[in-house]
Amino acid sequence: MARREEDRSILLEDRTIIFRNFSGKETQFNREGDRNFAVLLEEDLAKTLADNGWNVKVLKAREEDDEPQPYLQVSVSFKGRPPTIKLLTSHGRTDIDEETIQTLDMVDIEKCDMILNPYEWSVNGKSGIKAYLQTLYVFVREDALSRKYADLDMLPARAGRTDEGIE
Repeated sequence: MARREEDRSILLEDRTIIFRNFSGKETQFNREGDRNFAVLLEEDLAKTLADNGWNVKVLKAREEDDEPQPYLQVSVSFKGRPPTIKLLTSHGRTDIDEETIQTLDMVDIEKCDMILNPYEWSVNGKSGIKAYLQTLYVFVREDALSRKYADLDMLPARAGRTDEGIE
């Protein structure tokens, strides 16, 4: 479900994200340093956002019976006011910052809640709205052992080892 907040931002809950590049790694489709991801949208929300100038794109159907899937590319910037990002597991909540954000490229994400800010742009007679991340809560899909041992305290790297016998 999406709701508008303060006439500018949009709140998206229980979302699936794709094309993750939180590290800002250079790829065929990404310049070095550009951190971003895409969020899947339902058809009616995609139409509303596109009608309002947001840069909604569509994934082509892979299978004959599949429907095209609308999505919105979201930029992540730590310039100026950085986004608030939280990683949620059975261990609790972990703050993610510019130094740790690349971990989101590898984690098994169950769902996300987010708030996106619009940035209105105009270049060479074209204009639109680019989505920037304001807030992101990432729910991690944990396996059975991660859940089983969630309550154990973390041990230091050298826990239980001594230097005896090492030359």
